[in-house]
Amino acid sequence: MTIGKHAWIGVGAIILPGVEIGDGITVGAGSIVTQSLPERVFAAGNPCRIVREL
Repeated sequence: MTIGKHAWIGVGAIILPGVEIGDGITVGAGSIVTQSLPERVFAAGNPCRIVREL
């Protein structure tokens, strides 16, 4: 697991092994991140999906 700079991870979020989180990303509370996410997006849900670009 790799988490980029200035990333915000919500309370209770689960990030699975091997997933890469880009710089400046926000992951919503309680989300389950199953795949890598690009830079500067807001992602949430189960499974975690990109909601919007920042």
